Amino acid sequence: MTRLLASILRAARATREAWRRLRAWRRISFTPGGLAFTIGTFAVGFAALNTGNNLLYLLLGAMLGFITVSGWLSEQAIRGLVVERRFPRAVTVGQELRITYRVRNAKPKLPSLAVELVEHGLPGRAFLAHVAPGETTTTRSLNSFVRRGIYPLRTLTLATSFPFGLFLKERDVELSGEVVVWPRTDRPVQMPLPPAGSAPHAGAPPRGGAGYRGEYRSLRPYRPGDDPRDIHWRSSARLREPVMREYERDGACTRWICLDLRGEPSEGAEVAVEVAAALAARAAAEGHTFALAAGLAFVPPDDGPGQLERVLDVLARVDFEPDAPASVPPVEEEACILVQAGSAG
Repeated sequence: MTRLLASILRAARATREAWRRLRAWRRISFTPGGLAFTIGTFAVGFAALNTGNNLLYLLLGAMLGFITVSGWLSEQAIRGLVVERRFPRAVTVGQELRITYRVRNAKPKLPSLAVELVEHGLPGRAFLAHVAPGETTTTRSLNSFVRRGIYPLRTLTLATSFPFGLFLKERDVELSGEVVVWPRTDRPVQMPLPPAGSAPHAGAPPRGGAGYRGEYRSLRPYRPGDDPRDIHWRSSARLREPVMREYERDGACTRWICLDLRGEPSEGAEVAVEVAAALAARAAAEGHTFALAAGLAFVPPDDGPGQLERVLDVLARVDFEPDAPASVPPVEEEACILVQAGSAG
């Protein structure tokens, strides 16, 4: 009995996998014009059989040939295409995301014509008018997002109704990836008065002041967004890759942004995320060291564009839940800028 059950499960899995591969291989559906043309073909065939009229048989043969040629040419349009997808690592809510597709036609003799590239889950579409055999071309689609978050990209569909618009033929291409959509950073915010969020030492120069870097600590590899002024040129030349000076960050001068995730997902919660993002963007623009605590997520103190990207990456992923853990930064509560859904604005 156990062996029989195991055999049935294996057969079911194999059937599902075969169906998935079949759907990924090709899908075909009627267009409105194609449906009407096919019904007309059946009508002509029925009339030819009933009347024996040679002219109707000739017309039937022509219509069937039309359908056959349409199916063959549409197959050639989407066959043998190798696609590479490129897009920015992240995009801000409301901004356009440009996805670039580099398409190579691997067929030795036949071109590909009138092919649409459709991302599952995204509204934008790219269009290929012509790709010559053995050549490569580039096309783009534009997409915009109204909500922050992570948008997975898994399947790209190549679709065409070439040459006569009778049928829509589709082929799926598995291309994994994800789009990170950051919250807006342009919401007007008013910085709290000290000591909330920042408690500079008496006599300490401002973080935005010229020449302020803190105490030198060590060298480390380059990270995207690092300040070019911190490049250690001698070590970079020796290792043939960028090496950065790293400095001790004065915790008393850090702006701690604490986002409270306890609550239901709502527009107010999204406003709170945008307020936290705007506080981080302002701190980065003013040259301050800043950090983020949002539930269990924690971004340690740093400054510059790279730190802002790390904070926005976390804010793109956070979720509000009534039983979410409280943010616990390693500083006193009065040294934090607390952002809550009920008080953000």
